[in-house]
Amino acid sequence: MNVPPKDLRSLEDFGGLRPPPLILLIGPTAVGKTELALQLAEKLDGEIVSADSRLFYRGMDIGTAKPSAAERARVPHHLIDVANPDETWSLAVFQESARRAIAEIHARGKLPFLVGGTGQYVRAVTEGWSPPEVEADARLRRELENLKEARGFNWLHDKLNVLDPEAAQKIDARNFRRTIRALEVILTTGRKFSEQRTRADSPYHLIKIGLTRPREELYARVDARIESMFEAGLLDEVRGLLADGYAPALPAMSAIGYRECVSVLKGELEVEPAKVAMRRATRLFVRRQANWFKAADESIRWFIVQKNSAVEIEAYLRSVLVDV
Repeated sequence: MNVPPKDLRSLEDFGGLRPPPLILLIGPTAVGKTELALQLAEKLDGEIVSADSRLFYRGMDIGTAKPSAAERARVPHHLIDVANPDETWSLAVFQESARRAIAEIHARGKLPFLVGGTGQYVRAVTEGWSPPEVEADARLRRELENLKEARGFNWLHDKLNVLDPEAAQKIDARNFRRTIRALEVILTTGRKFSEQRTRADSPYHLIKIGLTRPREELYARVDARIESMFEAGLLDEVRGLLADGYAPALPAMSAIGYRECVSVLKGELEVEPAKVAMRRATRLFVRRQANWFKAADESIRWFIVQKNSAVEIEAYLRSVLVDV
């Protein structure tokens, strides 16, 4: 039986002295965040705020493993399908939108769950980051993107390392969107990117849940997911996006799965080699996610996902929420 919200967290309790609670549910791709978040939110009268940057974009459903319409009908979801693939959602825009959604959930007397695997987006909300307030410069960004196409993302990252070694150390060279943004801020302001991002105390009482599985099991789930994506029509989804005028060079279209399918549709790659490339890229991404979260925060309570995980995590949450 569900416990009414007032039994766990009355609005009076976090209206002044106590910061409002926020459940953080993180873990690598394919670990099972979507289903566990649904089960926990249903049991604890919660709503889900997505912190997965791939889920922002409309029409990109299969390749992002976006929660289905049926799943979203079970529990209210926020920050899914909020932009077209050719729109840019900056870290600052996400941060503002996520905090607004969380505040509205609290105002309804519900419990917010921030769910995702995009580390910088999670930390922007939970750690009180203040990203540099520099508007996008379309001309400069095009020039940087052209340089990336002409000379490669490593060359671009090397330039960032010269201008701001601290920022370069924290930004993966393969994440050219973040590299370009850092360079854009540096070249626009004349100041290091790393010096312009400040951090304050979290505005929330954070309860951090990490999900993990044995690595081989996780890889098997990744492989199965990739097969199911193709069976569900991933190639047709990408074909439709291209037909709608979304260029392959768009940052959103560079996501794992989409770039490989573009190569297939261009005749540059066969389907099976595309799947191999997706498996390889996703494994690398999973390793980076797992290492990032474990190294970033020792306060995360980790759970190995298994059959009774939802019951175990629910019991843990109820025990800690009573004191919130």
